[in-house]
Amino acid sequence: MTNRIWNREMECMPRSEMQALQLTRLRALVDYCDRNVEFYHKRLAKAGVTGDKIKTLSDIQYIPYTTKTDLRDTYPFGMFGVPMKKIVRIHASSGTTGNPTVVGYTQEDLDNWSEQVARMIVAAGATDESIVQICFGYGLFTGALGLHYGLEKIGASVVPMSSGNTEKQLKFMRDFGTDTIVATPSYCLYLAECAREASAEFPFEQYGLKLGLLGSEGCTPEMREQIEQRWGGGFFVTDNYGMSELNGPGMSGECIQRNGLHICEDHYLCEVINSETLEVLDPGETGELVVTALTKRGIPMLRYRTKDITKFNFEPCGCGRTTVRMHKIIGRSDDMLKIRGVNVFPSQVESALIGINEIGPHYQLVVRRQGFADTLEVKVELIDGGLLERYAELEALQKRIHDRIKSILGIEITVSLVEPKSIQRFTGKAQRVVDLRGK
Repeated sequence: MTNRIWNREMECMPRSEMQALQLTRLRALVDYCDRNVEFYHKRLAKAGVTGDKIKTLSDIQYIPYTTKTDLRDTYPFGMFGVPMKKIVRIHASSGTTGNPTVVGYTQEDLDNWSEQVARMIVAAGATDESIVQICFGYGLFTGALGLHYGLEKIGASVVPMSSGNTEKQLKFMRDFGTDTIVATPSYCLYLAECAREASAEFPFEQYGLKLGLLGSEGCTPEMREQIEQRWGGGFFVTDNYGMSELNGPGMSGECIQRNGLHICEDHYLCEVINSETLEVLDPGETGELVVTALTKRGIPMLRYRTKDITKFNFEPCGCGRTTVRMHKIIGRSDDMLKIRGVNVFPSQVESALIGINEIGPHYQLVVRRQGFADTLEVKVELIDGGLLERYAELEALQKRIHDRIKSILGIEITVSLVEPKSIQRFTGKAQRVVDLRGK
């Protein structure tokens, strides 16, 4: 696999030129928001910010943050920057905790989005000869359509399978010669499990997967390695990042060096802040990602707080791109569990579990409150259900898992070993945490 670059002018632009372009686009965006979005007009006026007052990129600090709550409070179209006749597509979140976040796209937005996805998937190794099966659900979720149009832009053959129907997914992968898959990491792993279980009828050698464009949920390096091993045959997995508020997937993605996710800096100006003090952190420090969508017009975004935890790498990349790279998402500030004063991310538990041969990759964290203290139970599936009858072995395995997780988290936990396939599978984003503290 060799490095390929879709848009060399933008992806390899010298830093001084990129920063000058970002400044020009930031000033234009502030002016656009002030003139076209009542919400931003009021916010910017209160902060005393106008486009012509932005003299340097650091002046972005004077612009107030935008949050998911702002989008919900202005539901459905209060953040749109154009009249509805110029909106050609609408996406929305599930809205499980209140009003959905609704985003609108102009034709220019869709064109820019496809360009961003094209860069990301070419960096990962996709080509116009790729046969790509999309296992994301099509609909208001941005993942499927975002990848779909970016893949078509580079000339790849797209199989819009959507989510679910695992048996048919595997049949088409065999019959169509699918070499690239778009899915969540957990579903990609589940497909590999099902393919191996059915190998007596359909030999595993019939699958020719070479590239995984996986996203929509976190994937630790340990889980990625396990996915690659399960599929075998040189299967290569890359990570990408995005969210509907920022178009969707394509804001950043890994190249084949897999040393951070290259950000489309001509379209996004990114910062890392301290989630508590809201201060901008120095380069290389870890904190919450904040993104300004420089070219988005249907629903423009100024300093959007993503809640995702990461850090930036400004060092040159071996692929030749000059764009800043963001670290794989460490966790979400709103997914972070606070257990007896300790910050716990599901990815920490996942890293501890990977590599233990007796257990599968599926796990669940159950948080309860007993008296005045929080407790954390880690449910893990056994590969061999017969182990539940061999108490000495079971107890030794339970202790080994307990000690490994405790050494990472630094708090006492309970480990429950459960029957194979007893933890729910998800064709979309896996639900790793069950928080019962309020019940």
